[in-house]
Amino acid sequence: MTHVFGLTGGIGSGKSSVGRHFASRGLPVIDADVLAREAVAPGSPALNELVAEFGEAILDQGGALDRKALAAQVFGNETARQRLNQITHPRVRQLSVERFQSLDAAGEPLACYEVPLLFESGLADAMRPVVVVSVPRELQLSRSMARDSATREEIQARIDSQLPLAEKEQRADHVIDNSGELSDTLSRADQALRAICVALSIDPARYSL
Repeated sequence: MTHVFGLTGGIGSGKSSVGRHFASRGLPVIDADVLAREAVAPGSPALNELVAEFGEAILDQGGALDRKALAAQVFGNETARQRLNQITHPRVRQLSVERFQSLDAAGEPLACYEVPLLFESGLADAMRPVVVVSVPRELQLSRSMARDSATREEIQARIDSQLPLAEKEQRADHVIDNSGELSDTLSRADQALRAICVALSIDPARYSL
């Protein structure tokens, strides 16, 4: 049975960089954001439901989901956000189960599920051990502003909509500090992956550790 552990963080914390590093080690990494895009692909039932709920303004000229247009409608609107989750989350969950089953059939002993809102969606206890990638708030702000070409206020609002990183750290099994050089972060990621392997009696050499 493939053991799946969780990888999470906050906006701009560097979670995706750690996920890519794990994948470069040969560890299967399933990205919930990728599954979410797959779930609302053009022609999908989920996209049709979203259009029925939020209107055709959420589509781009090619008929695909315009994520920014959708975000503008649901951000700050709890009812709309809940409706969005009701439509998309079951599909993403089903896709993730299918990926995990495929890995299990392939004999993979370990996999990582990269989920931005792991704690917020109530998945953490099913994905232990949980790895949290963390940075100080000011660095989180500056990196996110540069990456997304967004204002400080916009990024602050997105950060405030998530569980504070400090609380995620407290609830994590492994914390990777990403406030310094990338090489240091990846070294800490290797240490966390090695510890997970040892705890689960998986040979770390499988991932060149």
